[in-house]
Amino acid sequence: MKFQFNYESPFTLLSTLGLLAKTLLQENPGQKIVHDPRLTWFTRETVKANGGIPVQIKTGHAFIKARMRTEDAVYGGEMSGHHYFRNFSYCDSGMIPWLLIAQLLCTQDKPLSKLVADALKRYPVSGEINRTTPNPQQLLTDIEHHYAKEAEAVDRTDGLSMEFSDWRFNLRASNTEPVIRLNVETRANERLMKQKRDELLALINNNC
Repeated sequence: MKFQFNYESPFTLLSTLGLLAKTLLQENPGQKIVHDPRLTWFTRETVKANGGIPVQIKTGHAFIKARMRTEDAVYGGEMSGHHYFRNFSYCDSGMIPWLLIAQLLCTQDKPLSKLVADALKRYPVSGEINRTTPNPQQLLTDIEHHYAKEAEAVDRTDGLSMEFSDWRFNLRASNTEPVIRLNVETRANERLMKQKRDELLALINNNC
């Protein structure tokens, strides 16, 4: 059995999706920010703290861009590192994010590494873990049933998201590969994140 850990994902989310929203909202107060449901707590907190409105939509550039146009959102971002801008015809750009991050750093007394570390301390994340499975929909049903009594909120915007008082996860089938993708996050508790990550991986293994 082999699990794939995408360690770039938490850096992408925490250093750009949340921080890009902060930078753009400083110049566009009250605007909407579109995000996917894989890891959400840091993004939602940052957007709201800076006077913006977070809008969640299914993962994928077609969904993100369409919702941005509907909401007239100033920015949309995916955990996978794709970033879309209203003033760039809602297109993806790799250069604009780094220019905005450079702009943000000019107003901070911390390096980017410190900003990322602070965010990870507040919301430890697992990184995206991919696992091949023959029946992803049945797996999602079984996982939901397992946690149903404990969950405080369930969302099916994209796969299965379940929230609890101090942790949450998103489990979704890939749009392009025969795999499921797992993301886990907690509130300032890395030990709990690892515990729940391993717990979910064990359940996934038992269903594969």
